[in-house]
Amino acid sequence: MKFMKLGSKPDSFQSDEDCIRYVATELATDVVVNVGDVKFYLHKFPLLSKSARLQKLIATTTTDEQSDDEIRIPDIPGGPPAFEICAKFCYGMTVTLNAYNVVAVRCAAEYLEMYESIESGNLVYKIEVFLNSSVLRSWKDSIIVLQTTRSFYPWSEDVKIDVRCLESIALKAAIDPARVDWSYTYNRRKLIPPEINNNGVPRDWWIEDLAELSIDLFKRVISTIRRKGGVLPEVIGEALEVYAAKRIPCFMIQNDDNDDEDVMEERSLLETLVSMLTSEKQSVSCGFLIKLLKCSVSLECGEEERKELSRRIGEKLEEANVADLLIRAPEGGETVYDIDIVETLIDEFLTQTQRRDELDCSDEGNGFVSDSSKGNVAKLIDGYLAEISRIEPNLSPLKFITVAEKVSNFPRSSHDGVYRAIDMFLKQHPGITKSEKKSLCRLMDCRKLSPEACAHAVQNERLPLRVVVQILFFEQVRATCPTTKPSLPPSGSHGSSRTTTEEECDSVTATEETTRDKTSSSEKSKAKGVVMSRIFSKLWTGKDKDGVGDVSSSDTSESPGSVTTVGDKSTPSTRRRRSSS
Repeated sequence: MKFMKLGSKPDSFQSDEDCIRYVATELATDVVVNVGDVKFYLHKFPLLSKSARLQKLIATTTTDEQSDDEIRIPDIPGGPPAFEICAKFCYGMTVTLNAYNVVAVRCAAEYLEMYESIESGNLVYKIEVFLNSSVLRSWKDSIIVLQTTRSFYPWSEDVKIDVRCLESIALKAAIDPARVDWSYTYNRRKLIPPEINNNGVPRDWWIEDLAELSIDLFKRVISTIRRKGGVLPEVIGEALEVYAAKRIPCFMIQNDDNDDEDVMEERSLLETLVSMLTSEKQSVSCGFLIKLLKCSVSLECGEEERKELSRRIGEKLEEANVADLLIRAPEGGETVYDIDIVETLIDEFLTQTQRRDELDCSDEGNGFVSDSSKGNVAKLIDGYLAEISRIEPNLSPLKFITVAEKVSNFPRSSHDGVYRAIDMFLKQHPGITKSEKKSLCRLMDCRKLSPEACAHAVQNERLPLRVVVQILFFEQVRATCPTTKPSLPPSGSHGSSRTTTEEECDSVTATEETTRDKTSSSEKSKAKGVVMSRIFSKLWTGKDKDGVGDVSSSDTSESPGSVTTVGDKSTPSTRRRRSSS
C-alpha cells in the first residue's frame, strides 16, 4: 500500500477524556472548534494561515457579541479524525496519508478550503499529488479508495475522486495481461484452465478484486470497463458470475431461512446483475443464466427479470444439462419442481430458433446448425423427463406429454431417450390408466429404437403389449430385410390387413393381461412367439395379395405418435371370422 508523510514536527495532540483534544504547548489556546462531539482547543494563527473557511468562521465569531467564542463545524466530511489530520497539517506536525484515509482528508480539506490561493503547498495540492502519482497508479489502492468514496458522497463526487478511480481501474483491467506487474487476487479453481500469458497472468486476473465492491460501485466499474473497451464480453460475463457467487447465498446453496431484509437485499442485487448482462450471446454461460433464474424464483423477483432470463436461456438452451432444469417450484404449488418454467424455456428456444432461421434462411448451412441445436435440446428434454419422472411424485401424464410433444418433431438419431423417459414414468407412476399408457407410448417411434433398447422393451412388462408386438414386428422386418425401413401401411390403404393385425394385437393383449401373473417368463416368450407367427403370417399374406412391400402408417418418421395410432374399427369379414370361431 502506498503512503505519504506530511510535516516534520512531532505530534503533540493530546486527549482529555474522549471529547476533548488539545495541543500540548506553553502558549494558551485562543480558539475552540466543535466537531461533532469533540472539542478541539487550538490556536488561531496556524489555522488561519491555511484554511479560508476557518478564517471566515473566526471572523464571524469575533464580530458577534452574543457568540460564546466557539466555532462549530458539525458537518465536516470525515468528522473529528479527518479534522484532526487537517489541524496537525496546519501545525506542521507529521501526518500519514494512505488509501484508507486519503478520501476523508481530501474531502475535509475541501470543506476547510485549504487551497493554494491561501498558501503555497497547501493540503489540497499535496493530496492531489499523492492521489495522481501513487494511489491511482496502484491497482489495489485504487479499489480501496473507490470503496471509501461511498461514505463521503457527495463530497467525493464533487472533487471527482470516484470518477478518477473508475477510470484507473478500467484502464488497468483492459491492459494486456502480459504487462501486468502489480499484485492482484486470484484464488479461483476452474475446470478449464484460464488463458494464461507468458508471465503467468490470466486474462481474468482482475475479477476477484472487483467482486469485493458494493453492487452500485461494481456496476459503475463494469459500465466504465465496457465503455473503455479492450475486455472481451465473456470475461465481463465471468465477472458477473463470480460476483453473484460471492454475494448471493442462494446462487450456490438453496436457503429458505433468510429474513425479509436479507431477501430484499439479495433480490435487489440479483435484479441489478440481470440488468448488467451483456447483449452478446456468448458473454455468459447457460448454466449461469439458469442459476440466476433459480434464484429469481426463490427470491420472488419481478416478472420482467424472469422474462429476460428465460429469453436469454432460450437462445442457448442446447448448452444446458438436466440438473440445470431441475428448478424447485415455490411453496404451495402442485409439484415440487417447476415444470411450467421448463415449458417456457422450450417455447423461448423455439421462438429464437424460428427467428434465426427466418433471418438466415438465405445462407447455406444454417439449417444444419439449427438441426444440431434441436437435436441437442431433444436429448436434453428426454433426459429431463426421465429424471423428473423419477423424482416428481405429482407429475401427471398430461404434463409429461405436453412437455414431450414440444420437442416431438426435433431430429433424433434414435428414440432411446424417449423410451427411457416413458419407462421411468411408468415405473414411478404405476397407477395410471391404460389409455394414459397408450398416450405416453405414442410419443415413441418404435422404428428408431436401438437393438439394446428393443431387447429391453420386449421384456418390459410395464409397456402395453401392443407396443411390444410392434417392436417385435419391426425387429423381425429389420432382420429379414436389413436395407428396408420397417413401417406400417399408410392410413386409408390396405385397411383389412392393418385391421387384422390390430385385432391380433388386441386379442394378445387381453390374453396376456389375464395370464401375466400366472405364467413364467419362458412361457410368455413362447406365447409371444406363437402370436407373432400368426401376426407375421397374416401380414405377409396381406402383403402378397396386395403386392405391398412397405407397411407404413406414415412416411414422416418425425411424428412418433403416427406409428402407434391404431384404429378400433373392424371389417365385416373380421366380425364373421370372430363369430365363426
